[in-house]
Amino acid sequence: MTKILEDVIEKVRRLPEDRQAYVAEVLEQIVANDGDLFVVPDEHRAAVLEGLEQAERSEFATDQEMAALWKKCGL
Repeated sequence: MTKILEDVIEKVRRLPEDRQAYVAEVLEQIVANDGDLFVVPDEHRAAVLEGLEQAERSEFATDQEMAALWKKCGL
């Protein structure tokens, strides 16, 4: 294992469990492709770019919209 990978793994160990799970999922996808580069699916890329454009226009969810979302998710 390279030193850089060891250092990153140590940093990941200090993350909350949910973030560790996300890192593990990404690594699994990379390994599943025999180490080929991970390619972000077009629909994910489009959603991120749309969100960034909305943020640039200061189009954010209201507190009421966020409260409704959290309630819908059971949080």
